Amino acid sequence: MLTAFLVFFPLAAALLLHFAKGSAARILALGASFLELAVAVFAAIVYARSGPTGFDLNLSWIPSAGINFHLGIDGLSLCLVLLTTVLVPIILATAFRHEEYENPGAFYALVLFMQTGLLGVFTAMDAFVFYFFWEVALLPIYFLASVWSRSDRRIQITFKFFLYTFIGSLFMLAGFVYLYLQTGPAAGSLAAHSSDIQAFYTTGKQLAASQQAWLFWLIFAAFAVKMPIFPFHTWQPDTYTESPAPATMLLSGIMLKMGIYGCLRWLLPVVPLGVTQWQQLVMVLAIIGIIYGAIIAIRQHDIKRLIAYSSLSHVGLMIAGVFSLRAIGLQGAVVQMLAHGVNVVGMFLVADAIERRTGTRHIADLGGLTRRTPLLSVCFLVMLLSTVALPLTGGFVGEFLLLAGVYEFNMWAGAIAGLTIIFSAVYLLRMYQRVMLGPDSAHSDTMTDLTGAELTMFIPLIALVFWLGLFPGTFLHLSEPTISSILTAVGR
Repeated sequence: MLTAFLVFFPLAAALLLHFAKGSAARILALGASFLELAVAVFAAIVYARSGPTGFDLNLSWIPSAGINFHLGIDGLSLCLVLLTTVLVPIILATAFRHEEYENPGAFYALVLFMQTGLLGVFTAMDAFVFYFFWEVALLPIYFLASVWSRSDRRIQITFKFFLYTFIGSLFMLAGFVYLYLQTGPAAGSLAAHSSDIQAFYTTGKQLAASQQAWLFWLIFAAFAVKMPIFPFHTWQPDTYTESPAPATMLLSGIMLKMGIYGCLRWLLPVVPLGVTQWQQLVMVLAIIGIIYGAIIAIRQHDIKRLIAYSSLSHVGLMIAGVFSLRAIGLQGAVVQMLAHGVNVVGMFLVADAIERRTGTRHIADLGGLTRRTPLLSVCFLVMLLSTVALPLTGGFVGEFLLLAGVYEFNMWAGAIAGLTIIFSAVYLLRMYQRVMLGPDSAHSDTMTDLTGAELTMFIPLIALVFWLGLFPGTFLHLSEPTISSILTAVGR
């Protein structure tokens, strides 16, 4: 029941928001997100004590086709569930700062609706249930990014994003349908086929290497676009830059994790021979993305756009760690998904605070802001240093494990991937120096510091930065059994 509550409670709250107006909608949305967080923490405590027992929900959905509404939580799922439920209240609170948003009740409802889609993806144990929630998560973010964006190009940008992700999803659906048709009946089922995750694991490994080779690309297409990985990334910079701040945080902090999670849960164990065959090509694309994203980030003049390309670079490292097919690399991907989610939401929160006060995100127009903003300066620096992978922060633990995994795969690949730390230090520290410490600008005397409400949003993010850096075993122990089973399925 806990799993069902976690997935569907945000949807119920979103529906209620249509009957709430003004401040009532705000209170209801934030209250629902905090209740969801409390239940997720309770689920984590129960899981730590008794394991995955009791988290499985398996109901007959389309019995004639062998499709069940199957949800479940293991250590890997739980890490992403916790990330989602921690970040959504902060993202909602960010929306409260924008009084100019029209119809805020609908905005909050769409955020909660998207939370249902995200949690459904992270808990789905049936291929078609996974695909269903994958598409559910796409719809609200499309409207959040298009309706509430102030960009003149919002329709063009969001349509490109929708087209990329929808076409990628159709490829994945085609792969799932093919695998479904190769399965036999599930135990206790009268249907000829099954779409349960275990049936896919069994069937996928029995397919010939040639079949797995092309199935790999059908399934990987959706994940490659969602992360995104080079060269499927062209929708990302514009969408991140022109979307309203809460939508950008949802996209970068949580939604891109759907692709990495999908690789771990649905790609590696289902088509292990396909993964082995295309491993080196994907590794090359990931490393190109690391370097390309970092170099382009160095040349950016817009704070949000710089963070967007920085995210592309860090995602390349995560996917390189996954395709190293080493335990340390996969564990690093799990920790880095959490650290990146916290870091990138914190960075976009800083960008939003600066833009609301100055009316600009252009780095050349800013400077000397730290003189009147000690709180913002410290929060900005903490989030930046975690992104740069300073020791004792979550970013360091994740990147160290990822680089160790890539190095085990290939020494030269590890050396090139390690350049991401150097490059990120260059573009992020230079941005901080110019925006906060540079020569005084027209905004230096009018800039105001963080309010108490804004500081409250940063406090949990900063706490998580150091928790992940000092106590990464909290999450490594959770995900280790799942990672071990994935590697066993791949033959490692």
